[in-house]
Amino acid sequence: MTRPQTITDAIEDAQDTEAPKLSSKEIFEVIREEGEEELERPNASLFWSGIAAGILISLSVLGEAIFRTYLPPADWAYLVENLGYSLGFLAVILGRMQLFTENTITTVLPVVQDRSLTLLKRMCVLWMIVLGANVIGAFLVATLMAHTSAIPADLLPAIEELSRHATGFPAMEGFQRAIPAGLLVASIVWMLPRSEGFGFFVIVVFTWLIAAGDFTHVVAGSVEMAFLMVQGLLSPSDAVFQFFLPVLAGNIVGGTVIFTLLAFGQVRHELVEEKDT
Repeated sequence: MTRPQTITDAIEDAQDTEAPKLSSKEIFEVIREEGEEELERPNASLFWSGIAAGILISLSVLGEAIFRTYLPPADWAYLVENLGYSLGFLAVILGRMQLFTENTITTVLPVVQDRSLTLLKRMCVLWMIVLGANVIGAFLVATLMAHTSAIPADLLPAIEELSRHATGFPAMEGFQRAIPAGLLVASIVWMLPRSEGFGFFVIVVFTWLIAAGDFTHVVAGSVEMAFLMVQGLLSPSDAVFQFFLPVLAGNIVGGTVIFTLLAFGQVRHELVEEKDT
């Protein structure tokens, strides 16, 4: 039995100058097969990969904090500062770790194509495992930041400032700002198979846009939420109901309800025709 082609395989194939350009249907199939592979992974593998992603996504917060601390005051500093946000996503996506917002498209495509209740249940289990692991990883690294000397003291004020801003939106505004973030992360997943060796830049540009646009991301934001919570600066009720649940819902709406269903809609008839023939 041949191994399903992964997104990384597709990128390597696209780098071959003789390889044909991938069509929308072919991109769909690559991501769908990647999703099927993820759905078949053991729960323990998903959990530990999710823990790693939750820890390494903290590089986004750390990167922004470093730029904010050391850049001179200037109108352009905000745009440069937000390049630091890309660091965590680069580590997680290129490292092929389990990030919840990637799964709002990757593992959904097999479900929307096959419309299988079994796949739907498995997808929900995967979402719960990965999201829970991401949050655990976020709390682990936030505790390290807040209560050890692992992070230079000069950076802590910037981390706290960023954290207060990220978790300070009213619930409805946080939800609305999370929709574009979900769309952008899903767009990264969709574009990587055709990036032709430029996946690094695709990730940097689109995650920079999340930060520069002041959109909200549930996993990166969980590091900031946890940083405040472990110091008693944010109550559990505000963390859950003002930040976490609204942003989670917005990321799912952007990544699954909008982007994934539109992506499926544009190839659905082609897939049906291929199946009939």
